[in-house]
Formats: sequence, C-alpha cells, structure tokens
Amino acid sequence: MSKQTHENGFDLLLHPSTNKSTAFTLAERRELGLQGLLPARVSTMVGQKRLVLESIRRKAFDIERYIALRALQDRNERLFYRTLIDHIDELMPIVYTPTVGQACKEFAHIFRQPRGFYVTPSDRGNIRQNLDNWPESEVRVIVITDGERILGLGDLGANGMGIPIGKLALYTACAGISPAHCLPVMLDVGTDNEELLHDELYLGVDEKRLRGEAYDELVDELISAIQDKWPEALIQFEDFLTPNAYRLLNRYRDSAFCFNDDIQGTAAVALAGVYASTRISGLNFKDLRIMFLGAGSAATGIADLTVEAFMAAGLSREAAVSRLTFVDINGLVVASRSDLQEHNLPYAHAKEEMGFLDALQAIRPHVLIGATGAPGTFTRDVIETMARINDHPVIFALSNPTSRAECTAEQAYSWSAGRAIFASGSPFESVELDGRRHMPGQGNNVYIFPGIGLGAIACKANRISEAMFLTAADTLASLVDDAQLENGTLYPPFSEIREVSARIAVAVAEQAYKEGHALLPRPDNLDAHIRAQMYDPSYENEEKSL
Repeated sequence: MSKQTHENGFDLLLHPSTNKSTAFTLAERRELGLQGLLPARVSTMVGQKRLVLESIRRKAFDIERYIALRALQDRNERLFYRTLIDHIDELMPIVYTPTVGQACKEFAHIFRQPRGFYVTPSDRGNIRQNLDNWPESEVRVIVITDGERILGLGDLGANGMGIPIGKLALYTACAGISPAHCLPVMLDVGTDNEELLHDELYLGVDEKRLRGEAYDELVDELISAIQDKWPEALIQFEDFLTPNAYRLLNRYRDSAFCFNDDIQGTAAVALAGVYASTRISGLNFKDLRIMFLGAGSAATGIADLTVEAFMAAGLSREAAVSRLTFVDINGLVVASRSDLQEHNLPYAHAKEEMGFLDALQAIRPHVLIGATGAPGTFTRDVIETMARINDHPVIFALSNPTSRAECTAEQAYSWSAGRAIFASGSPFESVELDGRRHMPGQGNNVYIFPGIGLGAIACKANRISEAMFLTAADTLASLVDDAQLENGTLYPPFSEIREVSARIAVAVAEQAYKEGHALLPRPDNLDAHIRAQMYDPSYENEEKSL
C-alpha cells in the first residue's frame, strides 16, 4: 500500500478493499496521510470483528443483520470476509439462504449502494463497451441471473441481483477467490411480477419479460462480450426458470467456460448426501431406488448426475434410469402423459398414472428428494409411508428458503420415529427425540460451487465437465466422518468449509488435467498451488490464517 498511488490518505478510507479504519497503525497513518482522520486508538482486526458481531447480534431481525453486513462489505471488505469466515455457521444464513430470499424480495427498498453489473435490452449492441466500465481488470468468476426463478420465490426481476452478490461472497469466504476477481451480473429483461411492476420504488426494467429470439440474442451478446473481455472467466448461471436453465446450459456448455449451479451444483451436493446416507442405511448405492417430488431443473439435474454415478458403479444406462422416478403436480411422470417437458422425457417410464402416495407405495423408494418450492408437501402420510417401507428412510427437503421446505427436520424425525436420515436446503436446528439428538444436514450448494470454481480457475480449465461434478460429490461425501454420521449428519460442518473447498478444488483440477481441459502446465504440488491462491482477508500487520 503506497501513499503515492492515492490522491490523499482519505481515499484509503473510502475504498472497501483498502480501508482498515481504526486498524491503520500509527506508522501507516504517518506514511499514508491519515493523521487527524482517525481516532487515536489503534484497533486490531480481532477487536473490530468483536464490534461487528456485537452490533449484528443486537439487531432484532435477520433482514437488519443482512443490511448491516452488506454495509460492512461496502465499507471494509477485509473485515467483512474475516468475520464471515470465522463465524460462517452464524453468518452464512444471513448472507445467503434463507435471509437472502427476503433480501431479494425487498432489494429495491433496502438498496444502499450499487454492487454488480446490469444488462438490459436497451444495452443491445453496447454490452462489450459497457463491460469496460467495470473497475477490475481481472475477473475470474461471474455469476449471472435473470431473476425469473429466485430460490422458491419465483420471478423477482432485477431484485434477483441479491443472488449473484451472495453467491460471490461465498466464493470468496468459502474458497478464497479474491473479491476483485468476482463479478455479479443481473440480466434485467423485465419481470412478469405484477406487484413489482406496480411498485414505484422498483429499480429494474418495468416492462414484461423479454422472451424468444430477442432474449436469446441478448444472452448471446452478453456471453460473447464476457469471453472477449475476460476469456478465462468462469460463468455460473443461477436461478433461471427451468426451460431457460436447460436451454442456456446446453447452448453454451461446449463453447463457453460455464455451468448451471441449480442443475449441476445442486446435483453434486445431493448426490454426496445420498452417498453418505448409505454409510448409515447400510444399503449398496447402486441398489437404491430414488424418487423425486418436483421435476424442474434442480430435481432433473440431480437425476442426470445420479445416472452417471450409477453407471460408474457398474449399471447400464437403462438400468440406472429405471431406478429414478419423478412425481410432479400432475402425479407420477410416465410415458403416457402428454404434458412433459423435454428434460423429463428420459425419466417417463412405462407405468400407469398415479398420485404421489400411490407411487410411493408402488415403487417403494429408499430415497425421497423434494425440489418443489412447495412447502409442506412431505406430509405426515408421506413420511410415515417412507418409514414403513424403509428401516432408515432418506428424506431430502431441498427447497429454499426455509419457508419453502417440503417438511421440517422435526417433522421428518418425529413422523419416522427417529429413523429418518434427513437433509434440507436451508438450515434447521437439531432435534431431541426419545433421548437422542438428531443433527440435520444442510444440502447447501456452497459445499460444491466454490470448490468447483477454485479448482477450475486454478488450473485454467476451459470447460466444466459432468465428471468434475461427480468427483466433487465423491470428495464431499468422503469428508463426512463417523461421528457426524452417528448424529445423522450427511455433510461436514460449515466451520470446515474452506478445507472442504480446497479438497474439492484439488480433485476437480486433477479431473481437468485427466480430461485435457486444464491449460496451465501441471504444478509439481497441485494442492500447494491451489491453497497458495486462496485469498486471506487479514490486514497486512495482522497474523495471517485461514
């Protein structure tokens, strides 16, 4: 940090990446022109962090905590990340799910300071030029949403910008990707949400959604502009409506360095949970029958990756597909139905049409996965049926935020007489039942996407393959220890998330080298190479640690 690079010392206090506030040392204050601009006492990051937590914990509502943390991120970036890393269990539900859902709903009303890049239909022909307005020269990870399917909340238009902002905060906190290398992008093509269109404070394009060829041309221009400006940047598609999610992934997966987190990230974290569940149930993975409630991008993505996992375990593709069944709002997904979308067709079996409960009793799945966005759909009858046909029914209620979960942890455990193996998308507290403590696992994509991103950019991969998600799932499952399984937890604690991400990153990079997708010559010590790149938010004069 040099005084010569700033007009005056006060500039350092105004920029979140350079501001240390009261932690500037006396020597730094003299050297950088900060004398007279700060109180006399020199703070440490530890002391500043204590003040942050004290302030956060005093607030009455999570949305207030979210606003306060976003303000800290805009004011003192390093302190924000140090606090988030060191208290990830407490703060991740504030920074991301479930609180980010409410933050997105209220995004325009709690807007304080711009963060991220916006693309609208009026930018056609100028997107590449507009990207030059972004102040950072080396962008490595980009998260893009069009806001049409935010979590389980639906079309939130430009308010969906809260999702890329939150995801990228987790890339930094959980995998050490520098915030200077992260870019949130809002593809604001309007909204069909009438409430937003009639909200005078809404900040997005106040028109009906752009669709069809004009939409595709805008996305094409955006992807081409990114590839020209930052050819090594990883693009993550996030919270697109299912038809667009699949269409865009299929359109760009072989020509762009990209993936869809709702399809592929969700798949990997769910598959890891299923792998881990077999260590409790004692069942052989390739013998499992899995049923999905919901047939959108998340559920079908899980199924697609599970087919690959079954085949890796020795099954033929036909046998693998036969072990996976879907139920949607109209009942069991079967070949005789005429209302199915293209991504559902491989799983439309030659069975008779029937409702959800009848399908459970007829098919007798070992694993039930909910990805519906419809709360309460795992009723008492559903859980009790699963418990009748399984000694250890595996119940995944993955819909986010918490208010949209198919059932609660307490319901899953109590209705199964404590025998359920439960995981959810949003956090639930532990449950005491008959003298035993059950610790529900959270099947959060944060276990997967940061490590995927770190591994891919560390080896300069040019493609993200399905095999990379398979190896990420296998690595994640292997990091669950016996003590965690004893409590019914299928995932490692969030306190270990940076180690989890580093281990996944190494495995993903190894896979990239194996497949020929890594452009960087292979380092002698890949693990050390990757860990050396992980951003440490500590101040220069503080002890550095991950």
